[in-house]
Amino acid sequence: MDNIRFILIVTFAMLVFMLWQAWEIDYGPKPEVAAIVNPTAPAKEDLPLASTDTSLQKENAGHNAIAIPDALAPIAKTIKVKTDVIALEIDLQGGTITNLDLLSYPEEKTNNLVDKLRGMVGMNAAEVNTTPVRLFDNNEDKLFVAQSGLIAGSGLAAAPNHYTVFSGEQDHYTLQPGQDSLTIPLTWTDHNGLVISKLFTLKRGSYEITLDQKVSNHSDKAWSGRQYSQLLRVPDSSGKGNILTGGMRAYNGGVIYTEKNKYQKISFEDMADNTLDVATKGGWTAMIQHYFASAWIPPADQENHFYTKELKDGRYVIGTYSPSVTVESNTEAEFVSRLFAGPKVQPMMEAIAPGLELTVDYSVLTFIGKPIYSLLNIIHGAIGNWGLAIMGVTFCIKLLFFPLSQASFKSMAKMRKIQPRLKELQERFADDRPRFNTEMMGLYKKEKVNPLGGCLPILIQIPVFMALYWVLSETIEFRQAPFMLWIQDLSIQDPFYILPIIMGITMKIQQGLNPAPIDPIQAKVMKMFPIVFTIFFLFFPAGLVLYWVCNNTLSIIQQTYITKQIEKAG
Repeated sequence: MDNIRFILIVTFAMLVFMLWQAWEIDYGPKPEVAAIVNPTAPAKEDLPLASTDTSLQKENAGHNAIAIPDALAPIAKTIKVKTDVIALEIDLQGGTITNLDLLSYPEEKTNNLVDKLRGMVGMNAAEVNTTPVRLFDNNEDKLFVAQSGLIAGSGLAAAPNHYTVFSGEQDHYTLQPGQDSLTIPLTWTDHNGLVISKLFTLKRGSYEITLDQKVSNHSDKAWSGRQYSQLLRVPDSSGKGNILTGGMRAYNGGVIYTEKNKYQKISFEDMADNTLDVATKGGWTAMIQHYFASAWIPPADQENHFYTKELKDGRYVIGTYSPSVTVESNTEAEFVSRLFAGPKVQPMMEAIAPGLELTVDYSVLTFIGKPIYSLLNIIHGAIGNWGLAIMGVTFCIKLLFFPLSQASFKSMAKMRKIQPRLKELQERFADDRPRFNTEMMGLYKKEKVNPLGGCLPILIQIPVFMALYWVLSETIEFRQAPFMLWIQDLSIQDPFYILPIIMGITMKIQQGLNPAPIDPIQAKVMKMFPIVFTIFFLFFPAGLVLYWVCNNTLSIIQQTYITKQIEKAG
């Protein structure tokens, strides 16, 4: 009996609890909308917030509090846009640019004969069935997007940031034949009469996107705010696209250009260690990688503020925000910025913004690399083949150093001429090394021979060689650039190792024209040099090996002529 009573009491208590739960659902107090958090909505830590700008902190704080309901907005659609050189998607949530493809730059060069013929008639990568390079990507493991928005002043109605859902007019935009530009409009309106329009303008043949954020204030009070534009990225963990031929790494990370300090690298490690907080007139912020760059370029006539952030899950932000602008009631204002997203073609980048061409990184040898690139560009403009342009530059460099190499080769020819007399001295003073050195230096002085004269041209060529390495590795014009026959990409190693072998042969021939060292051990070491350098050059870009082959060939011709002239002179 007691057991039955206990079961009834427990059953009654459970029924009462279930009835109370049902009543709470139907008639209980409802939670505040702002307190409801969508667990799948992204965190808003990537909104710009400067640690030293207290006014901006207040603006952001008020803006974020109002922006929380955006997490409940429906999933936004994307607008697909295609011009003759790029294809991209604009997410209606925030007007974020995602999945940007560079149609003229395939990931891998095709060897299919049909595709080559199509490429010869001017078809781009997408039309010859090759996958184009994807610069912006919304995949989590390769996340890289361009975000923008507005930040309203403290206490004012919210302005749309890159989480706010806009409305668009159509889903697809394609640049038609004969059409010079495309404009993609997005619109957002709040209940107070504030209308924000985002206009993206793309032009034919251009990798530049103009963003015009127009504020139309139809409310009964003034509105103040500022624009921001930023790049959000996850570092490439594989690093495959940044390993240069020869094993060196290309820089992958953030860069800024300021009026005071000019070009500066801001690596992901720098973003993690310190938050960037810089004000400058003009300038730009960018994320760069091997061959390609993305940069937000604010107006050059205003003071802009650059910032960086390290976010959760290994994400990084670099961006800029503008000064605050007040828009009176029933007036309008515009915020303009430009986004460059494309290949690092230096003449094109020079025309877009000051210093943007510096994203083509020639390391500390930029002062040598830029003149070499300019000369290559001039010769290529006349010839139309980058391999022949390299050969032309080799000839020009040889002419530049002609007086120096002429003196060096004369010195080596004289050394070769007195070689029998040196061997005679070596045999005579085999047991008296100090006397041999004295007699040898006396002979050099008498014959006016500099034993180190042959080393000077080689030492001077080393910086030129390294600068040319960076030019060939970093300059996008050499990417997948064909030369002739089996060399179809000057930026990578020779697939059949023919050029390195030819280089080794020319080095061996040139070595035979030089006097052999008196020391037998040194002579054996010198004989190994062509073999060692051939192995070393197997992994260098074909264009760089081509330069060295041409340089050796010209040196052999010059040295043979000088040697014969000296021998004829007795």
